Amino acid sequence: MVHSLLNALNVRVVGSGDKYLVLAHGFGTDQSAWQRILPYFTPYYRVVLYDLVCAGSVNPDNFDFQRYTTLDAYVDDLLYILDALNVSRCAYVGHSVSAMIGILASIRRRELFTKLILIGASPRFLNDNDYHGGFVDGEIETLFSAMEANYAAWVNGYAPLAVGADVPAAVREFSRTLFNMRPDISLFVCRTVFNSDLRGVLGLVKVPCYIVQTAKDVSVPASVATYMKNHLGGKSTVILLNTEGHLPHLSAPALLAQAIRRALSQ
Repeated sequence: MVHSLLNALNVRVVGSGDKYLVLAHGFGTDQSAWQRILPYFTPYYRVVLYDLVCAGSVNPDNFDFQRYTTLDAYVDDLLYILDALNVSRCAYVGHSVSAMIGILASIRRRELFTKLILIGASPRFLNDNDYHGGFVDGEIETLFSAMEANYAAWVNGYAPLAVGADVPAAVREFSRTLFNMRPDISLFVCRTVFNSDLRGVLGLVKVPCYIVQTAKDVSVPASVATYMKNHLGGKSTVILLNTEGHLPHLSAPALLAQAIRRALSQ
């Protein structure tokens, strides 16, 4: 099972060094999202890259709609990969949904992670009483309907909004990996992400966390970064990036690499 999973999820270890660094991508991308970040770290780390099972770069037959109803199955995959590679300690960088996957993995196996670097992380995207997640129920349903009605048109509208910054190459890149996803899988994962509420487990995280938040992110309001800092169980630090958008590794890689480096050196 393990080794077939390594192949299925395109697991790669690149770079040299005696420490491991995991780069885990978010919804709508695959491991290629890190290509502009990689050169900053491969001289110093063995970097573990893999694709989430929902990524367009993975054979869609591997996506089990019964199994991936919650983020726990994604956590299983991550831990499987690290065990198969005999990684006993690593620093973990997770973008968006993978930030939350990393949080859950660190609760299960605290000794495995030296620190978590969380980019565009949100424990809940929906507003709730005094919690501001950035979305209301009606908006989410409209989003799902648009995805179902015409996936290509939805991608063309959503990609520039998510990238946020005026970086055409980043918009093209994000559009490409979104298009690569099978629309039914994309919609299913989107529903899973929007239906999850991990606020209740944040206090169980004892690993040091670095919350990387851009100045303006259409998916995650800045108040969410503050909320996470206040509710995570371990030492946590917010790193504000002076750029816009939900995908700084595509739109501002040098700036993000600097922030990751700073977090790793602390």
